Amino acid sequence: MRDVWITGCGLVSALGEGKAQHWARLDGAAAGEAVDSTSFAPFHVYPIGPLELDRHIPRRGDQRAMGPLMQYGTYAAGMALQAAGVAGDEDLLSRMHLLAASGGGERDVELDEQILATLCGGEASQAALNEATLNEQLMNGLRPTLFLAQLPNLFAGNISIVHGVSGSSRTFMGEESAGVDAVRIGFERIAAGQGDLVLVGSAFNASRWDTHLIYQPGGLLLSGPMRGLWDRPRDGICLGSAGAFLVLEARDHAVRRGVAPLARLSAIQSDRCGRTAGAAASNAARQWATVRPKLRDSALAVLSGACGSGPITREERGFLQDLAGWGVDLTVRGTAGVLGHSVEAAFLTNLILAISCLERRKLFAPLAPEEPLEVRDVGAVDQVLVTGWGHRRGEGMALLQTVE
Repeated sequence: MRDVWITGCGLVSALGEGKAQHWARLDGAAAGEAVDSTSFAPFHVYPIGPLELDRHIPRRGDQRAMGPLMQYGTYAAGMALQAAGVAGDEDLLSRMHLLAASGGGERDVELDEQILATLCGGEASQAALNEATLNEQLMNGLRPTLFLAQLPNLFAGNISIVHGVSGSSRTFMGEESAGVDAVRIGFERIAAGQGDLVLVGSAFNASRWDTHLIYQPGGLLLSGPMRGLWDRPRDGICLGSAGAFLVLEARDHAVRRGVAPLARLSAIQSDRCGRTAGAAASNAARQWATVRPKLRDSALAVLSGACGSGPITREERGFLQDLAGWGVDLTVRGTAGVLGHSVEAAFLTNLILAISCLERRKLFAPLAPEEPLEVRDVGAVDQVLVTGWGHRRGEGMALLQTVE
């Protein structure tokens, strides 16, 4: 089994662009700093500000063909390729595999509203004309290039077209689990010698009414006053936009081309369960039993992907408290409290934030000072456990360590 290094990363979120901006905002951030509580009221959203798309999506035609979701992912992928020294290298790009986690395609909300207004505004006697009217509206209103660009399985396709990544490609769907599994498959391919370079990542656009209409019927979104991440009701999720990509690389391959690692991905586990009470914690305990032997004899920082939905977030909190009770010297940060929950991209976002912690050998300031798990001081950090529990399915964890 070969060592797997991370040699490049790219991140955009409500806190900014790149590792440096994120660290500056996180190290002393307040929970409401980046939140927008008016545009999608009564829900709270963590939006991404304007990006200088020309940096990593140079062709204006490509920019116009993408909605924000695709732009965030393609932009972050370009950042990762550039950081790894791979951007523009046709030989390396031709051998690079691409694994992407994506949700459903974005809708044209204005067209949706126009069609609904037309169909709902007629007399009952006109109901028979609805099918023909709908077809006419779709034919005249949808731009084929925009429609094709929004298909989930073309999330990776856009990245391949813009950046020239032309190895194998796979797109994962399945909310938080999709992001975990994309990283896991990339890790296992490299460790088993089935590739040397993998670009893996995801994106999520929270600034969409149709997304809120998907989650709210399940009673999942927080409305009303903002509350601390670890103490919310079931309807406690605040969605956040993000684009996050990593370059995973075999150690021997990186050494040959003279690239320094950002971190070592030492282990990654993924599973899912029916979510009866305690089932997710049992899954996490089995994963921990596999990961724990790889820990160093030093303190452990934990970046949790807890989504904020009360029951499952409390179960994850209890699991982390148990780890501390078993003699593991750890401290935790729940990043969704300042970034929002970015679903498919949440796990990857925390992996990149973990790299920043390893580079600085410390953890950023507590994000929830009232939470005992967050205020513990563990000193110098040379390993970070990233957890990712989905809001209704999926549990994952990964261990990142410094490379001596």
